[in-house]
Amino acid sequence: MPRDLHNPFILDRETGRTMRARDALICVFVAVILLLLIEGASIRNSGKKMDSGIQRTVVLAVGHPAGWLADQLPLAAAADKLTAALSPDEELTGGPGGFNDAPGSTGGAQAAGTGGGETEVAPITSDYFDPYELGVKPEPLPALKSLLVTGDSLAQPLDVQVARSLADEGVATTRDVHLGTGISKSDLVDWGLLSDKQVEDEEPDAVIMFMGANEGFPFPVAGGGREQCCSAEWAATYAARARSMMDTYRRDGDARVYWLTLPMPREPARQEIARAVNAAIAVAAQPYRSHVRVLDMTELFTPGGRYRAAMPIGGRATLVREPDGIHLNEAGARLALDVVLERLRADFASLG
Repeated sequence: MPRDLHNPFILDRETGRTMRARDALICVFVAVILLLLIEGASIRNSGKKMDSGIQRTVVLAVGHPAGWLADQLPLAAAADKLTAALSPDEELTGGPGGFNDAPGSTGGAQAAGTGGGETEVAPITSDYFDPYELGVKPEPLPALKSLLVTGDSLAQPLDVQVARSLADEGVATTRDVHLGTGISKSDLVDWGLLSDKQVEDEEPDAVIMFMGANEGFPFPVAGGGREQCCSAEWAATYAARARSMMDTYRRDGDARVYWLTLPMPREPARQEIARAVNAAIAVAAQPYRSHVRVLDMTELFTPGGRYRAAMPIGGRATLVREPDGIHLNEAGARLALDVVLERLRADFASLG
C-alpha cells in the first residue's frame, strides 16, 4: 500500500495508526510490571544465590518486594502452564513419569506423610541398611562394565578423573553432565525423565551422582502456590524426587548408586540450601541403603559445616575449591575420587 515518502511510518489510509513515544513507554512499563509479578520469586531466589556485592544488593532490593507480590498472586503458576511448550528440551522436561506431571507431583515418589487418609506404617526391610555401617562385608557384584557419572556442574572434573582411573580396568564410563540443572528446577531438564532415559540407554552397573549447585527453587504445591526453600515441606518434596531417581538408578538391586552430598559452599544463603539438600538425600536413600551409597563430601571438605577453601593434603595446605566457593577444583575432585573408588572396589569383585 502506498506510503507518505516523507514519513514512511504513516499509512495513507484512514485505518493507519502510528505509536507515539508515550505509548511505547507505557507498553514497556506495563511489560516490566508484569515481568516482576510473574518472575518476582525467581529474581529473589537468584539474588540469594549470588555472591556478596553491589550486584546482589541491587537484585535483592528488587527481588524481595517483587517476590512477595508474586507469592500473593497466581500469575507465576499460570505463566508456567502457558509457556510449558517452550521448554528447551521437550523430551526431558515434562510428561508421564516426570516431576512435572502436576503441581505437587513427585513423579511417582510420594513424600512420607503427605498423603491423605489413614496409612499403614511401612515395613522396615534389610534394604534400609548399608552393610558397611553394620560392619558386614556384602557379597560383591561380579563385574563393573558400565559406569554412569552424572549430575550438574559439581560432577566436573570428577567425571573425567573417574573415567581415567578405570579406563585400564575394562570399565566403559559414560559422562552425562547437565550444567545449570537441578532436582528443584525442571525448566531445562526434568531429572525424573532423564534418569529413566539414562538407565534405558546405558543400563549402568553403577551410577555416580553429584548434583546440587543449582538448587533452592520453589516447588509447586497442590491447589496452587509454591513452597519456598528450605522448609521441611520443601525438603520432603526434594527427597521424594531424589528417591524416585535412586530407585531408577539402582535397577531393582542390580546396580549400585553412589550419591555424593554437598560440601558447604562459602555463601551463607547457599549453605542453607545445601543443608536442606543433604538432609533430603539422607532421607531419600534410606529404603535403598543396601544399594545406594551416600558418600559424605560435607564432612570431608567442610568439617562441622564450616567452609574452607584449602585443607591439608600430604602435610601441605592445598586449595580444594574453585574461586566461586561452590565447586571442587582438580585437587578437591581427586579427594572425592578416592572416596568413590574405595566404595566401588568394595562393591565390585572385578576392581579388586
